[in-house]
Formats: sequence, C-alpha cells, structure tokens
Amino acid sequence: MEIPTQEPPMTGTANNLILIGMPGAGKSTVGVILAKRLGFGFIDTDLIIQTQEKRRLQLIIDQQGLSEFRAIEEQMLLGLFAERCVIATGGSVVYSQKGMKSLRRAGRTVYLQVPRSVLEQRIADMGQRGLVMAPGQSFAQLFAERSPLYQRYADLTIDCGDLPVEQVAEDIEAELFKSLSA
Repeated sequence: MEIPTQEPPMTGTANNLILIGMPGAGKSTVGVILAKRLGFGFIDTDLIIQTQEKRRLQLIIDQQGLSEFRAIEEQMLLGLFAERCVIATGGSVVYSQKGMKSLRRAGRTVYLQVPRSVLEQRIADMGQRGLVMAPGQSFAQLFAERSPLYQRYADLTIDCGDLPVEQVAEDIEAELFKSLSA
C-alpha cells in the first residue's frame, strides 16, 4: 500500500525556509519540528558559527566585539549552501544586507513574531545566549531596533504570540501550502 504524500511547496533552487526573529522566538526549536514535518534538513547558523570559531557566541562577542561578530556571521551566511533545509538564523542576521540578500535567494524568509513580554520571559540567562547587542542597550531597545528589519526581510510573518512550538510549525506549514495554492 502506497502512502500518499504531499510535497512541501519548495521547488527549484530557492527551496529553503529561513526562520528569522528575535532571540527566544523559537527559531531553532520550531525549525527542527518544521524540518521533520516537511522532510527537510535542518541548519542552525549560530551552531555553524560556534563550530567554525570553536567557542560560544558570547565569547566571540566578548573577545572580538559586535562588529567582528557581525563580520563573521556575514561571511558564514555568504558561504552557506543548502537545499531543502529549514535554516534557523541568529537574531542579528538582519543587520547584514548582503547576508539577507543571499538568504532570500536561497528560499523564503519566515519571521517568527513574538511579543517582547513573551521573549523577555523566555530569555532567563541573556548573558549565556550570545545576544548581539551594544553595551548598555536594553532588550526593549534591541527589540525596537530589530522589529522593523525583520518585517522588511520577511516573505511571511507568523504571529506566534505564546503558542506552543508545535502549533507554530503547523501554522507555518499551513501558510506555505495556502500560498502555493493561491
């Protein structure tokens, strides 16, 4: 008995899904679930940087500063090649126009939009997460600075609220199939 399958709506060379959003939005967690649902691979760009640099993101930021971290991130993005993958990006990718242009050529960008209050609850230990933020900058300021950038680069925005990650993955999949049939 053959089980009917529905192919994910990603074909051709731009067949990846790129998740963007604030730290704590659930990009990595949702990404793994979504990749399994779609039968895609999964890539976490923060893990690529940590592996490549052989140290945690926060250590890179502490030792080399924000601009050097952003340069490392941009070079990694420009060299990234993926097919049929869900790519969970670091929250700071939107600062690189070249990096975002490269990602958008590789697939559709999905902004996981989460209210600031929910993000602040999720991020218990900001110092260990490797948040790319200027010294003295508050999370509220970072949120206000980045939100318009995420909106600018998003092909699709998913209002996550405080939804469980499984529901967010299901909503993304439903929106992808809906846009395919439109």
